[in-house]
Amino acid sequence: MNYYAVRAIYLHEMHRMWRTIFQSIMSPVISTSLYFIVFGSVIGAMIPQVDGVSYGSFIVPGLLMLTLLTQSVSNSAFGIFFPKYSGSIYEVLAAPISSFEIIVGFVGASATKSLIVGVIILVTASFFVELSIQYPLLMIFLLVLTCLTFSLFGFLIGLLSNNFEQLQVVPLIIITPLVFLGGSLYTIEMLPDFWQKVSYFNPVVYLINGMRYSFYGVSDINIWISVISLVSFLVICIFGVAIVITKGYNIKS
Repeated sequence: MNYYAVRAIYLHEMHRMWRTIFQSIMSPVISTSLYFIVFGSVIGAMIPQVDGVSYGSFIVPGLLMLTLLTQSVSNSAFGIFFPKYSGSIYEVLAAPISSFEIIVGFVGASATKSLIVGVIILVTASFFVELSIQYPLLMIFLLVLTCLTFSLFGFLIGLLSNNFEQLQVVPLIIITPLVFLGGSLYTIEMLPDFWQKVSYFNPVVYLINGMRYSFYGVSDINIWISVISLVSFLVICIFGVAIVITKGYNIKS
């Protein structure tokens, strides 16, 4: 593996985060803080507990997953799309570097950015609610796997997108609604029977419940189903990215 090339791509993407620190770091932190103020404090005062956990604490895993999913997809999609848009991607393609090394550089940087934001969100949450992580190793595993999986998914979106409008379609119209409807702010047991059954078709439900289980040991879904679902989606993303970048779709043509 050409470690120098991977390092160059990785550091270039990380430097872009520091150049746009307000957009990359402060914006999601401020947004999440507002969620805690509105939902955790105001609505939480009306809902004492959910599954034996205070409402403010209960929504932490959902808000964390909301941030991780949107940030991972957006960072990775924009990270590969902008070089395509500006034409600088041809400098990368002309370098003695394989497709695998390109993926490692871009996706690794995106996953790292999302992890940094996720850790900051957890620290921010501790100022608003009382946090307890019952299974810290499981939480770290899900945190890393989620960032990696959805960074790959975002990379695939960036490869397939031809303009900025297409780049925003999936994060804004698909990912965000699925997260809000996936039990990030409530438990699906609160829903009528029909909508509970509909919720099981939402893949984000399994991710949020897996993360919530790692915090409080409570979940609407079996934890193994959550882990298997996330690993399965990771495998699908790996194959999807490998096929698209090997064929050079929207890059070499």
